[in-house]
Amino acid sequence: MALLRHIPNVLTGLRLVAAPATVGLLTSGHFGAALGLFAVAGISDAADGYLAKRFNLTSRLGRFLDPLADKALMVAAFTALIILDVVPMWLAVVVFGREILLLLGILLAVAVQAPIHVTPLIIGKIGTALQIGYIVSHLTALAFGFDIGFIEPGASYVLAGVAILSIFPYGLIWLRAMRIALSPGGAGL
Repeated sequence: MALLRHIPNVLTGLRLVAAPATVGLLTSGHFGAALGLFAVAGISDAADGYLAKRFNLTSRLGRFLDPLADKALMVAAFTALIILDVVPMWLAVVVFGREILLLLGILLAVAVQAPIHVTPLIIGKIGTALQIGYIVSHLTALAFGFDIGFIEPGASYVLAGVAILSIFPYGLIWLRAMRIALSPGGAGL
């Protein structure tokens, strides 16, 4: 059982390694291998989550590494697709800008000891699912050599719109926590 408890973190670590490997495969023209690696990474994400919850194998390290591995893989895939001029730069700016804004908000809330609890909201989950679908559709098109121009630029606009919309509910949670922290008698500064 002692060995079993490390499996979710090992799978997460492999996803972290998959991020730069995906970039390398894509930029060197190995599109099928990149698609396969991205798919295996997605399956490993589901597997580590299932194992961690089903067998109570969660850890503090895992709670930190799992979202980091997910974001690293998404950033890597988007970056490589930008390098290949498959994804518009403006879309990456919107998607990455959202992630940076949320991260800065969390860091600021932690710095002022705001009572913020970060949990994924449904709009965030929808956005993540759309990002995965977007990346997979483009990787699949590259791997099998077919044109997906029929979904563009609409797919990019939908993805960007959901990314922008998802900022607002997270922003409201952040504002409430900051108001509490910075109010007289609050925990902040």
